[in-house]
Amino acid sequence: MRTALAAGLVLLLLAATVASAPARTASDCSGTSTGLVPLSELKTKRYRGYQGGLYPGGKNVPSKAYLSQGLAASKRVHGRVVLLSIGMSNTTQEFSTFMRTARDDQGLNPSLTVVDGAQGGQDAVRISDPSAPFWQNVDRRLAAANVTRGDVQVVWLKEAIARPTETFPTDAKRLQGLLRTIVDILDVRFPNLRLVYVSSRVYAGYASTPLNPEPYAYQSGFAAKWLVADRIAGRIKGPWVGWGPYLWADGTKARADGLSWSCSDLQQDGTHPSELGRTKVAERLLRFMKTSPTSKSWFLR
Repeated sequence: MRTALAAGLVLLLLAATVASAPARTASDCSGTSTGLVPLSELKTKRYRGYQGGLYPGGKNVPSKAYLSQGLAASKRVHGRVVLLSIGMSNTTQEFSTFMRTARDDQGLNPSLTVVDGAQGGQDAVRISDPSAPFWQNVDRRLAAANVTRGDVQVVWLKEAIARPTETFPTDAKRLQGLLRTIVDILDVRFPNLRLVYVSSRVYAGYASTPLNPEPYAYQSGFAAKWLVADRIAGRIKGPWVGWGPYLWADGTKARADGLSWSCSDLQQDGTHPSELGRTKVAERLLRFMKTSPTSKSWFLR
């Protein structure tokens, strides 16, 4: 009798769990294009009144003067070097794949340690609080890798705002402000931080949830662009801030460099990368680190 009753309770609990669980969503694979132009190809043209390009003036590379500052910062990266990721769920998924790819590369600096500090569910709003649990978790991950805050000299930063609702440019300016705060936190926590590379979201035209659909994923590129412009203009201090790989392309419409995003590159929600999408980002990040003038000197053997 007791056994039957216990079994019945278990079945009721299971039924309640199933009933209360959110329904699984499927990607909207019809969203193959938004018609938007990647910032790197928009250049001096404008989106809703705001100029494209990754750097000021519609350029995709830093000015000679700002590049010189980046090279000077790069020369100060030495000894035991930690490359740390900071960001949200997409960031940790992509960076974990990057770490596996980099681990098999014999051409990297043997004094380089790569640590994934990014964490699921931690958007820009949450981690802009310096007392947030996110930062204690970063410390624990550094300790697990047998490195310290003082060893962190380079950061890859990729963030967004969860469930944005503002219209452009308010959404991008809000994210810009949060990114500025995060860079300030990084500057305080990591005394030897020299370089911060920022990336924005990948394509989200297949999204089936309000977590971060288009055009917010696209518009987050402006937040990153304006963050870099803030550092160029001296409105924020601390580490040199420049673009990492720019990852947005208009769905299946390939960019000039070949980057495109198909529905299979994303998980069921159309927002988080599948294994294919993670690999695509990881390969671009690895290529960037190997070839960028400000990174190859400390990243490669």
